[in-house]
Amino acid sequence: MDTGGTDRSQDDRGEVGGIRTALTGLTTRGRSFLAAGIAAAVCAYVLGQSDLLRVGLLLSVLPLVCAAVLYRTRYRVAGSRRLSPGRVPAGSEARVHLRVDNVSRLPTGLLMLQDRVPYVLGPRPRFVLDRVEPGGRREVSYRVRSDLRGRFPLGPLQLRLTDPFGLCELTRSFSAYDTLTVIPRVEALPPVRLSGEAKGYGEGRQRSLALAGDDDVIPRGYRYGDDLRRVHWRSTARYGELMVRREEQPQRARCTVLLDTRGLAFEGAGPDSAFEWAVSGAASVLVHMLERGFSVRLLTDTGASVPGEGADGFAGASQGTADAAGLMMDTLAVIDHSDGTGLSRAYDVLRGGNEGLLVAFFGDLDEEQATVAAKMRQRSGGALAFVLDSGAWSREREPAAVPGPLEGNEERLRMLREAGWTAVGVPRGSALEDLWRLADRERTGLTTAGGGEGVR
Repeated sequence: MDTGGTDRSQDDRGEVGGIRTALTGLTTRGRSFLAAGIAAAVCAYVLGQSDLLRVGLLLSVLPLVCAAVLYRTRYRVAGSRRLSPGRVPAGSEARVHLRVDNVSRLPTGLLMLQDRVPYVLGPRPRFVLDRVEPGGRREVSYRVRSDLRGRFPLGPLQLRLTDPFGLCELTRSFSAYDTLTVIPRVEALPPVRLSGEAKGYGEGRQRSLALAGDDDVIPRGYRYGDDLRRVHWRSTARYGELMVRREEQPQRARCTVLLDTRGLAFEGAGPDSAFEWAVSGAASVLVHMLERGFSVRLLTDTGASVPGEGADGFAGASQGTADAAGLMMDTLAVIDHSDGTGLSRAYDVLRGGNEGLLVAFFGDLDEEQATVAAKMRQRSGGALAFVLDSGAWSREREPAAVPGPLEGNEERLRMLREAGWTAVGVPRGSALEDLWRLADRERTGLTTAGGGEGVR
């Protein structure tokens, strides 16, 4: 990059613009020198002191000469930025590495390097680089951290050029910038067996035969190497050629994670709000299920899913698992409240039939929406719901030593449980790992079905 900025044209307007740019770069010291020189020159003219006039001219001309020389100085400097990592969980730090290369044949002067970062990532980093020799390079780094998820632009990188006297300072900017993605916090979950997972939770597979009975066989022609024990003699006699039974067709277990994003279902904002807990919980379940080999799908109350997602979601336990997790984390990094008032769109999507595991994170549910949520259980092999009382989350209160049932939550939890859900209330400050185990205990009957017990 040529830090001389925009090429100076030869016309008068370009020259005047360059002079104005140089004069705007005068520092407080430079402006003070200029003002003192003008004042000394005026006093020398009034008093008739030639020596004072020389001093005034020197003070006036020095900052102007520095500005002109600095403006016409053209360093050829290349800059680059590298993020490590480019995707970081909320509350964790990422390191930004900056590199400046002097690609010209002349050494640079004193350079002040500055990178523009959003306010939520911390203060704006500034570095002072001493003389960079021709063909030399300088590398610096700084750390950024955000408690809020999202996508944050970094850059453009700026170089501040200054003269040896500190009378003038000009800023030149690079054009490129990078994006830091802050994803939700992901909590490791224990490998419990929840309802609806008996068809292959451990291996991430469920096997479905291509035949329902001996009369419903769908045979195929014999191929070299087929086991003769799979020969289907009735079909062989019918078609006049050797026929064999089809192999069992492996089918990957499926899981849908439903995230309620309705703005009216959540109160409060910030890293400790109920909505952020729900987003983090959804991210944790998605990653956990992918690692267990499930085909995972992310669904919101609006019926939207992750761009690029297949009909059955993203496949886990494969080479693309990390890419699939990255796509879903990128989606959750920028997800926000929706303007919807109900869960009917999500129900229409689920009504199409998945018959896999359904894990839902609900906000406040009125009687109508609780009824819609209860119907979602009909097309799933197992259903687990985490229900958040956002009103209780928004109130500042000390958690009890032994958490009890959530006030105002019992009725909607009861409706979901009667419909076949494993429903768990989420108190303020709860850990998803504990609630995950609690859901398994409720399914197996270690806790009462209507207790709605919370876990610290």
